[in-house]
Amino acid sequence: MYALRVAAILAATMTTGLMAGVYGLYQHTFMPGLGSTDDRTFVGAFQAVDRAIINPWFMTGFAGAVLGTGVALGLNTDRRLLPWLLAALVLNVLVAVITVVVHVPLNDALKAAGDPDRITDLAAVRARFDTARWTTWNLIRVLATTAAFGCLCWALVGRGQIR
Repeated sequence: MYALRVAAILAATMTTGLMAGVYGLYQHTFMPGLGSTDDRTFVGAFQAVDRAIINPWFMTGFAGAVLGTGVALGLNTDRRLLPWLLAALVLNVLVAVITVVVHVPLNDALKAAGDPDRITDLAAVRARFDTARWTTWNLIRVLATTAAFGCLCWALVGRGQIR
């Protein structure tokens, strides 16, 4: 059972760390880079990336962060780890909710606008996307997943001290 508990915390830590990296990369590289492009490039590139990100690698990390942390918490038998695992779970659930409530609808609306070559008012489509809202909430995802990752790392340290 010890090995299963450790494996669960490791899986939660790794998937949470991966997601912190994904959200961080959007925040400090992808969105600033796209922000400096014209409307056609912004809409087309964002649509393409949003279609591409829905893949097994991303979905494993996204679901694994929440589910893995939940499993790790469920298998936990030491009260010293409980606050760290619970905090990580709350933060990972918060990130999932933000993604579903804020980012998915904005992304889907941008994709629904259609082919950038056929959109007559690209500036209006880009404005409706609301980059400021998207990036503000993404920053919250970055901070929350990074904090969750830290909590899980600390739970691993604690787990190593428990036999």
